[in-house]
This record gives sequence, C-alpha cells and structure tokens, in this order.
Amino acid sequence: MPKPTKGARLGGSPAHERLILANLATDLFRHGKIRTTVAKAKRLRPVAERLITKAKKGDIHNRRQVLTVVKDKGVVHHLFTELAVTFAERPGGYTRITKVGPRKGDNAPMAVIELVTEPLNAVTTRRTEAPAAAPAPAAEAEEPKAETAEEPEAAAEETPAAEAEAEAPEASEAKDEAKKDEA
Repeated sequence: MPKPTKGARLGGSPAHERLILANLATDLFRHGKIRTTVAKAKRLRPVAERLITKAKKGDIHNRRQVLTVVKDKGVVHHLFTELAVTFAERPGGYTRITKVGPRKGDNAPMAVIELVTEPLNAVTTRRTEAPAAAPAPAAEAEEPKAETAEEPEAAAEETPAAEAEAEAPEASEAKDEAKKDEA
C-alpha cells in the first residue's frame, strides 16, 4: 500500500497539490526545464518520470492516463512524439535537479529541474576478478609502447631485404638451391 509523503502538502489540500504538480509537469514538458523551489522539484520528479514512462509505451491507454494529469493536448502530443523517442534508449532517470541558490525575496532554496538530453553512456559490467588482473596487463601495455617506438627503426632497416624477398621469391629459392649445389 502506498504511503503518503511526510510533511506539509505543497498547496494545502490534496487536490491543490495535484494541480500544482500537474502544472509543473506541463511546463517541464513544454519548456524542457523550469526553475522552482527544491521541495517542488523533488515532488515533481517522480510524477514527471512516471509520465515519461507512460509516453514511452505509446499506446492509447497510456495517452489517456497522461491526459488526466497534463490537460494540454499539444504538450501531450509533444511528449508522446518527440520526448518519448528521445528517451527510448534510457531505462530511467529522465530528469535532473540542480540547486541554484536562495530566492531573493524569501530566501527559499531554488532549483532547476530539467529533462536529460544527453545520450546514455554504455554501462560496462566487470567481474570481480577483472580488477586484480587489470594492473598486470596495464604494466605490460606500457612496455610494448616503448618497443613499438624502436620497432619502426628496426623495421626500416629490414624493409629493403624483406621487399626484395617479397618481389622475387623465386630468385631467393634459386639462390638457396645454388648454395646447396656448391656445397
């Protein structure tokens, strides 16, 4: 069973709080980011992420559920057509809250809540054995780098002979046979 959030409500009554969060969500989807108090931003985050998850599913049932919260049909269309495509690869974490300092009038802590637009980084998982084995190959990796600097010089010295053998493999075979005949 869901528990009610602790502390005072944002607007006083439950209905007023739902309206405040609905309007904040509408503005967030319309503008991409909004500046509000930290308390409202923290209360808005789960509402907005739930709506984006419904938009990612994209069926008519979820569209109607989003329309019960966000009353602007243009914003819902934008959410389902453009924002859902943007977040299709992302499994969660669609919003970011950044604290920006106190408000000038009443010193209320302010924050910017925005939709995350950066592409998702590929997450790599490592086994528990990998970190123990990682330092040894790293040390070996540095040594071949030093050798590679020396190898081009050595390769440059051997290149004319290697090229001559590559151009005339038959001639080198003939020289080998001639040496055998002489012996």
